[in-house]
Amino acid sequence: MIRLGVVMDPIDSITPHKDTTLALLLEAERRGWVIRYLELGDLSLRDGQAWGNSAELHVHDDRHHWYELGDRQRHPLAELNVILMRKDPPVSNAYLYATYILEAAEQAGALVINRPQGLRDAQEKLFATHFPQCCAPTLVSTAADELRDFIHEQGKAVLKPLHGMGGESVFVLEQGDPNTSVIIETLSDHGRRQLMAQRYIEEIRDGDKRILLVAGKPVPYALARIPARGETRGNIAAGGRGEGVELSKRDRWICEQVAPALRERGLLFVGLDVIGNYLTEVNVTSPTCVRELDAHYGINISSELFNFIERHLEVNRANM
Repeated sequence: MIRLGVVMDPIDSITPHKDTTLALLLEAERRGWVIRYLELGDLSLRDGQAWGNSAELHVHDDRHHWYELGDRQRHPLAELNVILMRKDPPVSNAYLYATYILEAAEQAGALVINRPQGLRDAQEKLFATHFPQCCAPTLVSTAADELRDFIHEQGKAVLKPLHGMGGESVFVLEQGDPNTSVIIETLSDHGRRQLMAQRYIEEIRDGDKRILLVAGKPVPYALARIPARGETRGNIAAGGRGEGVELSKRDRWICEQVAPALRERGLLFVGLDVIGNYLTEVNVTSPTCVRELDAHYGINISSELFNFIERHLEVNRANM
């Protein structure tokens, strides 16, 4: 019997028909796995050993009654075969501290997805810059003059904070915009905080595509998040609508460029954001869009991940 732990936001606060973590847990339930539920505050470390105060969890595909929690139990995290780290961004200090506790569980034998060290290494916006061949022109800086010069050079650029999510505080600026200085001051906290500037990609009108990779292999379809009228952001959280699309040749090439670095870092469930021909972000903390893609195409992305997990555990047992 496989014992699965999930570290996530409060389960009573999720939107069940859209929540990817719930989709994953429903697959575990179908397979008869034991599921233990934890939040960040349930993790602890004693004399180098990782512990959890977890509750037994059962889940249902029901918008009104999607979970049942049982008794809580304090136990070493290494008693779990697999731990899904599914806490949503932002990556706060509490999140980072939790990755160190999960790393201790990993060293004691638990499979943690995604690997804690990988979560710390792959900052979602900055990690995309490891693949400049896949990206539009990009600048990360605190310097107002440098950022203004970049906007002038590109003609039109997107500015965003490195820690943002869901389209939060994303600005589109054209050369000569009178708001340029105040936006740079606000996003950079008057030069004390790095921000990212990217050339504006006109193909955003066709959607910001979310491509999911399972153990480095792309799902053959993406969810194109198309901006609402009058918007420049495709994020669903910003009012965008999702449409399913098949991966293009360029999409697959981007996946080929990125996948080896993901596998090397133990990042086994990842979302790539692609606009037009360009990679814009690498989402490693809590990738979403499984429910939407499953519904569009009648597929089961969670099953692909869980098949990989079962194979991994079988190999480990055979090598013991």
